[in-house]
Amino acid sequence: MELHADLLEMIATEVSLDPSAEIVGSTDLLLTGLVDSLGIIDVVAWLEDRLDLTIEPSDIVLEHFQTVDLMTEFIGRLTAGA
Repeated sequence: MELHADLLEMIATEVSLDPSAEIVGSTDLLLTGLVDSLGIIDVVAWLEDRLDLTIEPSDIVLEHFQTVDLMTEFIGRLTAGA
């Protein structure tokens, strides 16, 4: 899954508040403090640009953005319905 790997890399190199921390698909990005709310906004913008889609503000919730696994599942559902 290319998006999953690219998203992991983007978060680790561009938005993680602890660049030394290992991030895997199931890493809780928010409750561990690895990514803050501004970081999530960067992730949303990156996803929108990369995939040419719009993510509604009401969809930017913990249930969709807590882990990379959840993000890719959400994007999969979003693009399947497009």
